[in-house]
This record gives sequence, C-alpha cells and structure tokens, in this order.
Amino acid sequence: MGKRKANDNAGNPNQDLCDFLLELANYERNVNKNIYKYNAYRKAAGTLSSLPERVKSGQEARKLPGIGEKIAKKIDEFLSTGKLQKLEDINKDDTNNAINLLTRVSGIGPAKAKELVDAGIKTLNDLKKHQDKLNHHQKIGLKYFEDFEKRIPRKEIEQIEQIMKDAITELSKEYIVTICGSYRRGKEDSGDIDVLLTHPTYTSKEKESKKKISVLKDVVECLEKKKLIVDTISLGSTKFMGVCHDPSNKEKPFRRLDIRLAPFDQYYCAVLYFTGSDLFNKNMRAHALEMKYTLNEYTLKRLTPEGTPGEAEKITSEKDIFRILKLPYKEPKDRNL
Repeated sequence: MGKRKANDNAGNPNQDLCDFLLELANYERNVNKNIYKYNAYRKAAGTLSSLPERVKSGQEARKLPGIGEKIAKKIDEFLSTGKLQKLEDINKDDTNNAINLLTRVSGIGPAKAKELVDAGIKTLNDLKKHQDKLNHHQKIGLKYFEDFEKRIPRKEIEQIEQIMKDAITELSKEYIVTICGSYRRGKEDSGDIDVLLTHPTYTSKEKESKKKISVLKDVVECLEKKKLIVDTISLGSTKFMGVCHDPSNKEKPFRRLDIRLAPFDQYYCAVLYFTGSDLFNKNMRAHALEMKYTLNEYTLKRLTPEGTPGEAEKITSEKDIFRILKLPYKEPKDRNL
C-alpha cells in the first residue's frame, strides 16, 4: 500500500532481467510519466520473477503472459551483451538519475521530483538543505530514507505483528487484524507493512453514515503508547500512514506502516485485494466480469441484465469469493503472479 515497493526478486533465477525491467518501469513512470509502459514493464518483471528456471531467449519469453515483441528483443539484447543500451543512455542523463533518486523518497512523486530538479535540487543533501519545499509526508520520507530503502525480513514483521495484535486485543478481543501484501503471500521480506483492521461494530452502514469514527484513532493511540508507532504521516477515519519500530530492539530500522480500517461486512474483499499480487487481482476482476459479477476491494456484486451492479454478496471469508466465482481456492502463497 505504501508508495514505493522495493524489489522482492531475491533467489529468482531471472533477477537481473527483472531488475532491468523494473528500472525501465521506474524511468517510464518518473521521467516520461507513461503509466501504460510502466505497467507493461512491471507486468513482464512479475511474470519472470515467478518462473522457477532461467529464461534462455526472448523467443522463449515471448510465450509468457505480459511479454510482447519489444520486451522480448530487450531480453535478447541483455542475454547476449549483459546490458541494455537504452538503460545505459538513460543512466548517462543526470536529470533522469536525479528524478529517479528523488522519487525514492516516500511522498515525492514524479511531478514533484521534476519540480525539485528544475529548481537545482538533485541529491538528498540538496533536499536536506531545502526542506521548506517539502510537505509533512515528504519530510518524513527524507528523515527515514535510508531505513525505508531496506527490505523488512519476515521474522521482523512476525515480531511486529505479535506486538500489534497483543496491544489491540487489550482494546477489544473482537478486533480482526491481518498483515497483507507480500508478507501474507509468504515472501521472505517486504518493502513495508500493510495492515487491515476491522471490528464487528464497524460496518459499511456505519461508514456511510459519516459519523465521526474513532476506531482507527483509538488503535493508533494504543500502538503509540506501546512505542510501536513512532511517527505519523497522516491519520484519517479509515487510513493511517506512518512509521513503526520494534520497541524490543533499538538496533532495528524504522519501517513504513499503513493501517486501513475496513467495514466488517467488506473485510474479506479488502483482504483479498490488499494481499495481491497486482496481477492476481487483475485476473480475479477479469474472471468476475466473465461470470457477470463486479469485484473490487469493497464488495462482490452480481451484475444486472442491464450491466449495473446489484446487491453485494454476503462474504464471510476469502473462500466465499472463490466459491461464488466458481474458482478453486488459492492460498495466498500461490498468488505471487
């Protein structure tokens, strides 16, 4: 859920290919602002990262989902020369490098990075000298830049999960807490910590009533008292963005933490969505449409003959979603597309 996800291709036989595709993706997003190409490169990297064996040629890669002729040619060039001329040229350009660097700061998007570079701010040291040009989120991103760049080992997330669940249970035993993202998909490390939270008393009707909801605020205050949450980027009625730290070990880095409050009756659609992967979600939504349903992070609804969404299906687990869509249930670890 966080802005920047570090690469999690460790132990992948195609890691170097994934790396150059993700570099190209970042260039397209950050410099060219071409989201179509950004998504295409990311999809190709995602496909290659899930393969158990090394790709031997562009022609072989061409048969895989998300890899077209142009990307296949780049794979051939990289396999035969060990580099990609397009990337070599990109990396010679100081402006490109500066924009790519600044967008790695949490809260700085491509437009802001370009604005900063145009103002002569090209390094993190430059940024530290001109913090008056940054908003609150960007200042936090700069403050913890080095720590946010580090992957979070699975074991550390497990420890944070236990501290969090113990603390939240003290407020109420009825809270349900799920850490989603690559952690739930069984990965050995993650870029940040994505938490979904719900409580039986908080439903979609409560959310729609626009009453002042303090459920999330209460949880955040509780985690601050436990010294788990150490900084806040933003706190709304349904989403917290901030910084956490394992209070039992001062040597550990500071980590990006997102907590979302989902209505109890929409919780498992949210769990499915925020577990990912992006490509898995896309495939699920496409299949739902084929089955005359619409699926998103909130609900699963049958489409009427006119093509408009009807009443939300009652969902009490992720398995309900798969069952209604007539799909075999996939464990989170099998969703790393």
